[in-house]
Amino acid sequence: MADYPIISDVSSYIVRTLREKMCPEPIPSPNNIEISSPASQDVDYLVGVYLYDIREEMEVSSPRYVQRGKAEISRPPRPYALYYMVFINGSGQMGLKDPDMQKIVGKIAQIVNDNNSVRPNELQSWLETQEPPIVLSQAKISLEEKVRVWQAINKPYQLSLFYKAGPVYLSSAEVVNTPRVTDASFEIGITGEERG
Repeated sequence: MADYPIISDVSSYIVRTLREKMCPEPIPSPNNIEISSPASQDVDYLVGVYLYDIREEMEVSSPRYVQRGKAEISRPPRPYALYYMVFINGSGQMGLKDPDMQKIVGKIAQIVNDNNSVRPNELQSWLETQEPPIVLSQAKISLEEKVRVWQAINKPYQLSLFYKAGPVYLSSAEVVNTPRVTDASFEIGITGEERG
């Protein structure tokens, strides 16, 4: 199962995909798309990807224990959902007008729709197991909830996109040694013979 950098890897995947598909049109440079909070000051980028919440997905099932080698098991991985806000940087708009911002938001939505899943072993190449894909979908939240996300960082609401990425399975670092079989006994019996 994926190791702890998987959360950062998902964020990097979103940014990398946006950079590949949005540059040079409508965004002039890949450096104009960053992982950042809207609360960050003195930053010079156009599009920010902000991870604002992480929730355990209680309704998603996971295996009880994971086999690691011949004599070790680890606790089961926990499935999480990552919640992102993709926004236009208000302090670095570089003279963008409303129609320009709407084009950028439209392009972001199109790219996420077309690239809405990634397999964990694409993000962490050392993974030996095939895990279910991490799916990006529009977060089912109301306008009031979106406004509250902006208020939490003391910023006025701006047009932005909200996405959920999941399930993201986070492995346990705790390994349990299982006892080796040191003694085994077998009995052979014959059943079903007729006695004369």
